[in-house]
Amino acid sequence: MNILVIGGGGREHAIIMKLSESEKCEKIWCAPGNGGISRYAECFPEIKATDLDSICELAKELDPDLVVVAPDDPLVMGLVDRLNDLGFKTFGPKANAAIIEGSKVFSKDLMKKYNIPTAAYETFDNADAAIAYLKEQNKFPTVVKADGLALGKGVIIAQNLDEAVDAVKNIMEDKVFGESGSKVVIEEFLTGPEISVLSFTDGNTVVPMISSMDHKRAYDNDEGLNTGGMGTIAPNPCYTDERAKEALETIIYPTINALKSEGRPFTGCLYFGLMATPNGMKVIEYNCRFGDPEAQVVLPLLDTDLVDIMLSICDGKLSEIDVKWKNDSCACVVMASGGYPVKYESGKEISGLDAKGQCQGAFVYHAGTKFADDKFLTAGGRVLGVTSTGEDLQSALDNAYAAVKSIDFDKAHYRNDIGQRALCFKN
Repeated sequence: MNILVIGGGGREHAIIMKLSESEKCEKIWCAPGNGGISRYAECFPEIKATDLDSICELAKELDPDLVVVAPDDPLVMGLVDRLNDLGFKTFGPKANAAIIEGSKVFSKDLMKKYNIPTAAYETFDNADAAIAYLKEQNKFPTVVKADGLALGKGVIIAQNLDEAVDAVKNIMEDKVFGESGSKVVIEEFLTGPEISVLSFTDGNTVVPMISSMDHKRAYDNDEGLNTGGMGTIAPNPCYTDERAKEALETIIYPTINALKSEGRPFTGCLYFGLMATPNGMKVIEYNCRFGDPEAQVVLPLLDTDLVDIMLSICDGKLSEIDVKWKNDSCACVVMASGGYPVKYESGKEISGLDAKGQCQGAFVYHAGTKFADDKFLTAGGRVLGVTSTGEDLQSALDNAYAAVKSIDFDKAHYRNDIGQRALCFKN
């Protein structure tokens, strides 16, 4: 089979490496790809993932047997719909289902309608009304979210009224996230461990993947701004058998059924961002695709052919696949550009990588790199996801951090405490 993957980050690198393990996989293309991906797939760096017209033309030229649309933007924009209309078998949800990530207002209203547990909330399309509500409620911390896609950065946890008002103004008036900030959701602040659960689904059958734990804040001890993710571990020890059963019964199955009832059947990978609160499992967010960097720790533990799984989902036959997992742990440490997630420089030469963009003792997923003049250069905020498996979490972390220390670029930044909360977890 020949496969075209859309996207150009660490998630796409992880997907490509898992697809390449299949005996069915002959050729992989990637648009746009990146420096690391180019060592394993033929890339089309001139085509952006959001350039739907060019992607459709590329698909007609290449005639792939399967297209995998990985990032949120093209999914929400309707790329799967267009590729399906052209006759291409495509992994990913159509636009009317991808809206579960594309609009937080939609997802919150869906949860309210179908009694899926989540934080109490109100939505606003007017900044003055949102600020008046904050003053009236006067409950802090509180959470302010931009309605649309914001690269994982559109969520602000405000500790007081001033911070909350600034968040509303930045999102709705200053448009720091563009039109994604035309509406905001203001919701109660929940407490408890966060858990990421990616799930394969064909709209009827749901197969949850191994749980994971993301580390969103830029600096150690969960300090600094929210990022797209500074590291991950899997499985998440906070996701006990009891919590998993509760999530399946009250959140995962009801969400798939709700979307189906609304005429929006979801096919592909649905990400559940959960919190184990003192009052039970609740939804923090949905994503309409593999998480990044969650995919980097979940997919290495998959012991079933990913090509078979994706084809079964496209054909509505996921129930016929026995999805199995390795009994190991996995850890990913993200190496980012200094200054990320705000202002950072690119074009820094990366040392410590071989010709394939790898280093000994771990696998390096490239998130923001380019390959030029036989060198790997930084080309983004999150640059590398240094990942290792092990028989337990500590060994996976040890291997990943040993590899991190052998890689360098100017102003490289990474957290030193990835996985420490998981190591300290007690039932």
